[in-house]
Amino acid sequence: MGQMKTISIFLVVLLCFACKNQNKPEDKINTVNQQLNLTAKDVLGNPDFLAISYGGYRKKTREAQPTIAQLKEDMKILSAMGIGLIRTYNVQFPHASNVLKAIREIKKKDPNFQMFVMLGAWIDCKNAWTDQEPDHNVESETNAAEIDRAVALANEYPDIVKIVAVGNEAMVKWATSYYVQANVILKWVNHLQELKANGGLPKELWITSSDDFASWGGGSPEYHTPDLEALVKAVDFISMHTYPYHNTHYNPEFWLHPEQETKWSDKQKVDAAMQRALGFAKKQYDSVSNYMKSLGVDKPIHIGETGWASVSNGFYGPNGSRATDEYKQAMYHELIREWTTNAGISCFYFEAFNEPWKDAHNPKGSENHFGLFTVDGKAKYALWELVDKGIFKGLTRNGNPITKTYDGDLEALLTEVLVPPSGERIETP
Repeated sequence: MGQMKTISIFLVVLLCFACKNQNKPEDKINTVNQQLNLTAKDVLGNPDFLAISYGGYRKKTREAQPTIAQLKEDMKILSAMGIGLIRTYNVQFPHASNVLKAIREIKKKDPNFQMFVMLGAWIDCKNAWTDQEPDHNVESETNAAEIDRAVALANEYPDIVKIVAVGNEAMVKWATSYYVQANVILKWVNHLQELKANGGLPKELWITSSDDFASWGGGSPEYHTPDLEALVKAVDFISMHTYPYHNTHYNPEFWLHPEQETKWSDKQKVDAAMQRALGFAKKQYDSVSNYMKSLGVDKPIHIGETGWASVSNGFYGPNGSRATDEYKQAMYHELIREWTTNAGISCFYFEAFNEPWKDAHNPKGSENHFGLFTVDGKAKYALWELVDKGIFKGLTRNGNPITKTYDGDLEALLTEVLVPPSGERIETP
């Protein structure tokens, strides 16, 4: 008995030593170094690091910045659902800096926590967002400071920031409030690449611009300029946007159900329309790829934005293209994730949480409802299965546990699903 007792005591001591050893400072350092050594090349297109667009604003104004505690809540929720790469949009507000602080604070307590960032630097033309006429041929004097802030954050958080994106839909000509010419984006991309070459930025940091498929040469030939050609060659990868959702109104041919579907069930019509939406996104992706290859360039193309709203009282709602509800959103999310994951494409799905500031004067405006979660933390239909699996157990948003929209009543949800129109015309609300 004495020998057995001695062995038992020895095993307990050994186990305690092993447990203590797991938390040694050098182990934390090794984990940080491992994350530092992971590059954009390792993370992009990697199914272990699903990507998503993240704002996290909870109020009707961006003056109400999410707190560090709230950002931590969101990071833990996103990590639980397999997200390992998030995209932010600007560094002119405290938001992006606070996101990085929140991630670092989580990592201090849990060195195995992984969340990487594509850091956006917002780019404007002269007189953007003022009462003066925007000058699309001259850049805003605020751009230089925005780039400087992005550089500072990329250097401060090299273990988290793996990509810097110069501009968001900054070249597409329908962004009439602020768009710039391609030479402006090219200027700043070249600036960042030079900093990398000279040791002013981490050498493994990837630089891109995140813009509409048309801006990347996949649409009208008016975009096919020498500056765009140079930009395609200057970035480390292309981050393109595709929105079949918006095109259900602006380019509805793919969306209207054809005559041969007339006798189909409503569900069959909706499902077929969503398959066509996926095909529409693939076609836009291929158009960018074909343009890039026509220039003799071979580099990755990832999807910087695509998504589907769940509520709309405008162009995409009941009196418009009838594209909007949680069922269609869930189906698009599933289809786009399946395609991009299998193809080795990162898809920064738009977006993580509803953001009511985007159309603050119109609560049911679609821009407020692209999130996979509501503001108060209810998981929309796209995520109901994850709720059932218990992956959000113990996690909260604004103090609320993660529950299902519609109280999980699928029949109630389905009553709001509308069938896409038939014919050649969609009403304008």
